[in-house]
Amino acid sequence: MELFDTRMIVTEAEVQRIYRRRFSEPEKLAKAGVWNVLVSRFFQKWVRPGDTVLDLGCGYGEFLNFVQAARLIGVDLNPDSPAHLRSGIEFVQGDVTNLKFLPDASVDFVFTSNLMEHLPGKRDVEQLCREARRVLKVGGHFAMMGPNLRVIPGTYWDFWDHVVPITDRSMTECLENLEFEVVDCYPKFLPYTTRSALPKAPWLVRLYLAMPLAWHVMGGQFLIRARKPD
Repeated sequence: MELFDTRMIVTEAEVQRIYRRRFSEPEKLAKAGVWNVLVSRFFQKWVRPGDTVLDLGCGYGEFLNFVQAARLIGVDLNPDSPAHLRSGIEFVQGDVTNLKFLPDASVDFVFTSNLMEHLPGKRDVEQLCREARRVLKVGGHFAMMGPNLRVIPGTYWDFWDHVVPITDRSMTECLENLEFEVVDCYPKFLPYTTRSALPKAPWLVRLYLAMPLAWHVMGGQFLIRARKPD
């Protein structure tokens, strides 16, 4: 049990209900437009055409629908997820901390965004990272984004299902303890939510990505990329 008992057991039906209420159809479309630019102008450089990509907590496919790779796999508890994924994406509905359907060293790139703070506790976050390391090939990368408690200490808790307190520094320590090599760490990358200050027009998103100084002013989420060493 955590020092403070904040554990929250969430069922598939509860996840479905929360996210149906949280994001309207116009908001989903706006997020998709933002992610189209984020992937093509930033994340794609980390993914090769022949790679196998695994997205943990893939949601409505914001990342997977736009990344280009040979094999795309999404895992999420939400039964609504597959209806939003483009053709050819493999979907597994289930626990992101148990990837028993994948053999060791079978994935080139693991991605997760705004997931770990929703898990029941820190042990679950650590188990997710252990599973990511297990399924990664040697030299493969694990990229993660999430709200940074060190940057947004109050508003971090504005979502009812935020449970685990995480900062860029604590996440880096966790990864290093699990023998990952941290390659990139941006304490401030994107604004806290898509409802916040991030411009929605594609050309403005491209401009934002091209101006890292703006990240320091507007960023509320960390971005970390870690490598499974040789």
